[in-house]
Amino acid sequence: MLKNDLILRNPIQLLASDGKNMLPDGGFGAITARAGVGKTAFLVQIALNSQLEGKNVLHISLNDPAKKVDLWYKEVFRLLAEQYQVQQINQLWEAILPHRFIMTFRAESFTVPVFDERLSDLIDQGIFYPQIVIIDGLSFEPPDRDLLTGLKLSAKEHNFRGWFAVRSHRHEAPDDDGIPAPLSPVMDLFEAAIQLQPTGKEINVLSLKGGKEENQPELFLDPSTMLIKDK
Repeated sequence: MLKNDLILRNPIQLLASDGKNMLPDGGFGAITARAGVGKTAFLVQIALNSQLEGKNVLHISLNDPAKKVDLWYKEVFRLLAEQYQVQQINQLWEAILPHRFIMTFRAESFTVPVFDERLSDLIDQGIFYPQIVIIDGLSFEPPDRDLLTGLKLSAKEHNFRGWFAVRSHRHEAPDDDGIPAPLSPVMDLFEAAIQLQPTGKEINVLSLKGGKEENQPELFLDPSTMLIKDK
């Protein structure tokens, strides 16, 4: 019941057209924003919501060590529990923890063959079978189409959905469809894109591609907690 309560209350569900999934199996989604606006916090909330639904999440960090990533999860989960006044937080945390696996790479050594080898090891040895893969820290300056295409093939082969953090810059104009410059050249590989746009004291959550297009609810990140909220 605790899991269901958190899932139902989480505003991130409002972004999906079916109230559940923004991405098809094998699909890619991007969270784009300037540095420090909340991309990692948003990805962690996607991951936690997936864990609450019983889905396995593989979190790949190309910048931070596993211990720091784990602290992100613990802090965001604590804030979510406080926001929705969830009791038995420790019990719930222990229940969803087996649905997450953290993997780190050096950014310069992250290639499709290396990723596929590590992923196959997890699956073949029965250690972990990911349904969601989050990649945080991949450079899109410029985007590596060959790398992304290879990852896309892997996603389709292993039937997982991939989410990426994409850093944008204030001085770079978006394309005609409003897609930030770093993402625009490879947008055809993504089924969904969400932009975190600071406006005054709020950070608006804007769906650039995928999700609900009509009567989309207004969502934003609370700058003090980086949690997703609706209005």
